[in-house]
Amino acid sequence: MPRRIKTISEFHKLRGLPQPEHPLISVIDYGSVAHVSEQTESFVFDFYSISLKRGVGKMRYGQQEYDFDGGVMYFMAPGQVLTVEPGQNSKEQRSGWILKVHPDLLWNTPLAKIISQYEFFDYSVHEALFLSDKEEEILNGIVTNIRQEYGNNIDKFSHNIIVSQIETLLNYAERFYQRQFITRKKSGHQVLEKMEAVLDNYFNDVDAPKGLPSVQYVSDQLHVSKGYLASLLKSLTGLNTQQHIHEKLIEKAKIKLSTTDLSVSQIAYELGFEHPQSFSKLFKNKTNLSPLEFKNSFN
Repeated sequence: MPRRIKTISEFHKLRGLPQPEHPLISVIDYGSVAHVSEQTESFVFDFYSISLKRGVGKMRYGQQEYDFDGGVMYFMAPGQVLTVEPGQNSKEQRSGWILKVHPDLLWNTPLAKIISQYEFFDYSVHEALFLSDKEEEILNGIVTNIRQEYGNNIDKFSHNIIVSQIETLLNYAERFYQRQFITRKKSGHQVLEKMEAVLDNYFNDVDAPKGLPSVQYVSDQLHVSKGYLASLLKSLTGLNTQQHIHEKLIEKAKIKLSTTDLSVSQIAYELGFEHPQSFSKLFKNKTNLSPLEFKNSFN
C-alpha cells in the first residue's frame, strides 16, 4: 500500500528537510532532497507537486531520447501515486526545484475552479515536459517570485500574488507543452498512425468485446496516458480521442452501409452497439442523415 503524505511539513520531515516557512506552499531545492531508500517506495500526496529537475538520469520520451539538455518538468495532482525505485540516481549533480502546493491554499480562488483543466497533471512520467534554457529561465523566475512572496513579504496582498504566480506558471507550462507537440510532430504523427491501426483492428475484429472502444482502451494500447493522448491529438487534428473514435466508427459504418446488404441493426451490432437506436442517433448527429437514408442513397 502506498504511504499517504497529508501535509507539506510531513514531506519535509520525510526527506530530511527543515520545516517549511509556510504550511501550505513550499519551494524545495531538488539537490537537497534526500534519496536514501534501498527499496522501492510508493507515496500518495494530498497536495500538488510541480517540479523542474536536472540530473534525473537518462530520460527517454517514448522510444527516443529527449531533444533538450535543459530541465525536465513533472506535474502531480493530489491523490496520485508516486513510486520511487532505488538505484536510479544519476551520477550527474542534481539541481532544480520542487513546488509543493496544498489545495487549501487555492480555496475560494478562481484557480481552484480551473486547475483540473490543466491536463498535464494526468500525464505519465515518460510524458514529461522537456525545457529549453530560455523556457527554464522563465519558469525559474516565476518560482523565485513565489518563494520571495511567502518567505519575506507576507501581507494582505501576498496570497493573491502567490496564487496568480502559480497560475502563470501553469499557463507557461501549457504553452511549452504545445511547443513540445510541435517540435515532436513526427513522433506525434506516429502515435496518430498507431491509433488509426488500433481502431481499424478493433472494428475489424469479429471477436472484439461488444461496445465501442473506450478512451482508456485506446490509450492503453498506445502506452500513453489519456490526458496526454487527448492533448496530442487536439494539437495535431483539433479532435480529442473520443471524437477520433467516433470518426473512425462513422467511416466503418459508411463502408458497410454502402457496400453490403446488411440491415442497419446488423451493422450496429457488428460495430459494437447494443442498441441500434444509439448507432442511428450518433450517425445522424455526425452526418445529418440517418443510416437508412445514407444506405438508400446508394440504391
